[in-house]
Amino acid sequence: MGKFKCRLLLVSFFCLAFFAANYLSAEDGITYNRIIIGQSCALNGPAKALGQGMRDGALAYFKHINAEGGIKGKKIKLITYDDGYEPEACVLNTEQLIEEDRVFLLFGYVGTPTSKAVLDIIKKTKIPYFAPFTGAEFLRNPLTPEVFNIRASYYQETEAMVENLLMNNLKRIAVLYQDDSYGKAGLKGVTIALQKRKMKILSKASYERNTLDVENAVSAIAISSPNAIIMIGAYEPCSKFIRLMRDSIKSRPIFLNVSFVGADAFAETLANKGLGVVVTQVVPYPFDKRVPIVEEYHRLTKKYIVDSKISFMGMEGFIAAKALCKILEKMKNYTRADFIRTAESLHESLGGFKVQFSPKSHQGSDLVHFTQIGPGGSISNIDNLNQLYKYWD
Repeated sequence: MGKFKCRLLLVSFFCLAFFAANYLSAEDGITYNRIIIGQSCALNGPAKALGQGMRDGALAYFKHINAEGGIKGKKIKLITYDDGYEPEACVLNTEQLIEEDRVFLLFGYVGTPTSKAVLDIIKKTKIPYFAPFTGAEFLRNPLTPEVFNIRASYYQETEAMVENLLMNNLKRIAVLYQDDSYGKAGLKGVTIALQKRKMKILSKASYERNTLDVENAVSAIAISSPNAIIMIGAYEPCSKFIRLMRDSIKSRPIFLNVSFVGADAFAETLANKGLGVVVTQVVPYPFDKRVPIVEEYHRLTKKYIVDSKISFMGMEGFIAAKALCKILEKMKNYTRADFIRTAESLHESLGGFKVQFSPKSHQGSDLVHFTQIGPGGSISNIDNLNQLYKYWD
C-alpha cells in the first residue's frame, strides 16, 4: 500500500474516530444538524383545542427558524404525542420521548394534572421542562431547576379576579372547579386571595375531569345566589355550566375563568350564552397586530400553518417557541446543564412581551389582563369589570 493511501486511511480513521467520539458524547436529542424536543398534550378529547393551539403556534415559529437555517445549523424537530389530557397517557408519552426518542428537552406540555404526573420523571432525569401550559404553583414553588415557566401563575390570575370583583362591590363569590390538581390549584388561589381580605368563598362545587357532569354543581352553587362565579375548568364543561346557570338562576352573576380554559374555544362553545363572560389572559391580545410579536405570529402562522386559527393558545405556543430559540441561540455547549445556565440569564423582549429568568426565579412573565366574550363569540380586552357587556336586558 502506498504512502498516500496509508495517510488517507489514517486521516479517515482519525476523522471517523473524532466524529464518533463527539457523537457518542453528545447530549440526547442533539446531532450535528438537529435539536430534537418532545411534547405531550391533548390533541383529542374535550381539551384538544388547547393542545392543538399550543403545538401549532410553536410550529409556526420553529418552521420559520428552520427555513432560516436553524440554530447554528441545527434544525428543530418537535415530536408531539397525544395524551388526551390524561396523566397516565402523559407519563407513557414522556417515557417514550426520553427513553426511545432521546429528546433534548420537553416543551409545551398542556395541563396541571399531566404536569404533576411527570414531575418526578423530570427531577430524576434532570431533563429541562420548558413552558408548560399551566399556572400551577408546584411548578414554581419550590423552584425545580429543570422547570421553566413563561406564563403567570393561577395564584396571580385569581388574585387579579378577586381584587377586581371587590373593587366593583361583588363580594358573593362562588367557585366551580375541576376536581383534580388543576382545579384545586385555582381554588386555593381564590381562597388565599379572599383570606388576605378576611373573606371566605360563598359556595363551591366541582366536576370530574374530561366529563360534562356539571348538573350537581349548578344546583349547589345556584342556591347560594352568588353575584360572581370564578371557574377553574376546561372549556366544554364550563360552557355547559354557564348555559345551565343562565337558563335557571334568577340572579345575574358574572362568570370568570382563568386563561387555561382557552378563551377562543370557550367563546365558540358558549355560542349565544357567552356575552360578558370574563377570561384572564397571560399573553398579549392575539388580534392586536400593533404589538410586534402578535404581527409576527399572524405572519408566520399564515405562511407555515395555514389551517391553524389565530388564538390565545397559539399565541402562547408561539411565544414559548421564540423564547426557547433565544436560549438555544445563546448556548455555548449543547448540554442540558448549559441550557439551564443559559436560560437563567435570559432577559429578552420578544417584541412587546418580556421574558426574564434568573437562578432564583424560573417564571418568565407576570402579565395578567382581562378579556370578555362579546357578540358573536368575539373576544375583547377590558380594563375593568365595569366595561362588561350585560347578558340580561
